[in-house]
Amino acid sequence: MSAAMATSAVVALPVGQAAAVPPGNYAYVLNFDNDNVSVIDTATNTVATTIPVGDGPQGVAVNPAGTRVYVVNTLSDNVSVIDTATDTVTATISVGDHPYGVAVNPAGTRAYVVNLSSENVSVIDTATSTVTATVAVGNQPFGVAVHPDGTHAYVTNEVSDSVSVIDTVSNTVTATVAVGNQPFGVAVHPDGTHAYVTNGDDDSVSVIDTVSNTVTATIPVGQQPIWVAVKPDGTRAYVVNASSDSVSVIDTVSNTVTATIPVGAFPFEVAVHPNGARAYVVNEQGDDVSVIDTATNTVTTTIPVGDTPRALAVTSVGDVEVPGDPVPTELQLKAAKKKGSKGNKTLTLIAQLTAEGQPLQGETITFTTDDTTLCTGTTSAQGQATCPVHSRQDKHACYTATFTGDDTYQANIATICPHSGDKKDKEKQPSGLRTADNVFTSALSPTGP
Repeated sequence: MSAAMATSAVVALPVGQAAAVPPGNYAYVLNFDNDNVSVIDTATNTVATTIPVGDGPQGVAVNPAGTRVYVVNTLSDNVSVIDTATDTVTATISVGDHPYGVAVNPAGTRAYVVNLSSENVSVIDTATSTVTATVAVGNQPFGVAVHPDGTHAYVTNEVSDSVSVIDTVSNTVTATVAVGNQPFGVAVHPDGTHAYVTNGDDDSVSVIDTVSNTVTATIPVGQQPIWVAVKPDGTRAYVVNASSDSVSVIDTVSNTVTATIPVGAFPFEVAVHPNGARAYVVNEQGDDVSVIDTATNTVTTTIPVGDTPRALAVTSVGDVEVPGDPVPTELQLKAAKKKGSKGNKTLTLIAQLTAEGQPLQGETITFTTDDTTLCTGTTSAQGQATCPVHSRQDKHACYTATFTGDDTYQANIATICPHSGDKKDKEKQPSGLRTADNVFTSALSPTGP
């Protein structure tokens, strides 16, 4: 299939005297009904600014350098190019009819825009902000991802139930891979060996071997999976299930779902922080973003954004010191029993949080039992936080202390069952936790689950 050359209209826009964006990590969230982009500072989980773009922003991608964000405007048939140094639109590029997905190659020289109604892909030269080729693909293409070596682009065709494999040198389709019903999202593993495709009508993910271009596994997930993202270390894939308001976490070695995380209303897309510690999910009907701790597979915060958010991308902007994995922590939990003056017994939970053998001060610890929050505490200079437990608590109850972590320190959980004394009770103790004198501790690995 020959690539058809196409002309495009590009409108240069004045930058003006826009203020410089502080170096950091930012999430660019597309608000479909507001025709703008909410920029979230991931260090504070707050919206730092809002950028007007085209009509009905639907797809987004960032170049590898983090200097340009490409926003696909579905209803105005164009792409807004954002300069991340100033968070302003510097160019608008006309593409095909009803564009949806977009991806940038590893070199940052080409952007690939999927046009749903035109049933083709516009290839943009990022140096000139012009369309240099148009590649015909399947029926109603939706998502696109580029191989890590830049040689191929993978396009999901929603009605054809297939994936078109584009040779990026010749701009021709060299293979068509049959997948499940109504494929939407696609992501390629960082090592380039596999591509993951969400099948909206099948509630599954097809795993494609990129060498043979065949489906080697099909993984059941939640209802109506739309988007998928792979963790930078390649160990996990995150799938948003729109109709079940959840995220399925896939172990990419075993191709099995190892966790299901409840998120907001009708999640539409997911992106992973560059350091892999957080995943960000846009909830279309909730008008917010769920932030997932990838070590504990829990939502740690929810960030309000604009109306009908449908896409997001996370990137480093400016001269940012690239962190390694969050520092591993150790969390110990013990229970101190005391008999009161009236003969009643009281129980105090004592958690101690350390990193590399040193106490962590000023961190929040949440104490729970059977999913009920008892209290929260802030760690002292000795790394300790305490929680008094009501004397009428079930004598067989187990208690959990949770540290949600951040970009610097890894999350951790510890559980204790202070009244477990016989063999039967000990068999019920949580697995994977070390015990010593009724003290349960957990030290998660640096990579997390």
